[in-house]
Amino acid sequence: MVSNFLRLYRFAFSACCPIVFSGCLLMLTTLTGLVQADQPRPSAVPAVGIDQHLNGQVPLDVTFRDEAGGVVRLGDYLTTRPVILVFAYYQCPMLCPLVLDGVVKSLRVLSFTAGKEFAVVTVSFAPQETPPLAAAKKEQIMRQYARPDTAAGWHFLTGDTAAITRLTQAVGFRYMYDKQYEQYAHAAGIVILTPHGRIARYFYGIEFAPRDVRLGLVEAAANKIGSLADQLLLLCYHYDPTSGKYTALTLNALRVGGALTVVGLGMLIVLAIRWEKTRRAR
Repeated sequence: MVSNFLRLYRFAFSACCPIVFSGCLLMLTTLTGLVQADQPRPSAVPAVGIDQHLNGQVPLDVTFRDEAGGVVRLGDYLTTRPVILVFAYYQCPMLCPLVLDGVVKSLRVLSFTAGKEFAVVTVSFAPQETPPLAAAKKEQIMRQYARPDTAAGWHFLTGDTAAITRLTQAVGFRYMYDKQYEQYAHAAGIVILTPHGRIARYFYGIEFAPRDVRLGLVEAAANKIGSLADQLLLLCYHYDPTSGKYTALTLNALRVGGALTVVGLGMLIVLAIRWEKTRRAR
């Protein structure tokens, strides 16, 4: 009887162990990834990119010109609402229009409205650009955004080299001018600032998930905007600074690992019952 039980145990273990092991490995891999996400990036980086300065302070006293040609301080837009900061030069033939288009598509889905729950500040990093170019770009974007009475909540700025350098260095936005192609080489992404000018979140690419943008704005506003559902989502989703997204990987991995463990134990029970029936039949 003991030898039969040992044979059954070996067979069941060999059948179920890979399933249980896969669940444990999935959980371990996920947790390891989260630990690695907090590690600093290598110091050897190219000249173009975005360095995260989370919780860093942007210079509130730096001055630009708005689309009407007036002199404004960055701090004028950072008062009581979070700000989406977008770096894009207005004569860019390639990447900047895609970034702005991605911002518009994301914001059109949100129930939040520019000028009410948040503001958007677009800054050109090309010092040769002028307010008329900013005004033309604003008119185009406002048509795409297609929400009435929001022009006062989305700003398009230009500035000199000193002002641009101060802001881009504070945010970690690195770019360079390519003389061969007469264009600026730069990364793609947006930054969310708190009402006090602290850097809260980075989102990379040219498409921005509305859920991520909404949760980023809610967090930057210290839950002063949004609903109870947003606060509950923040309990379930984790911002991954490496990918620049909100993710539920840890929770999902635990669920999958637990499900695989239950399946493995169920298979063990089924095999034990079948073996017992076979033994009795013999």
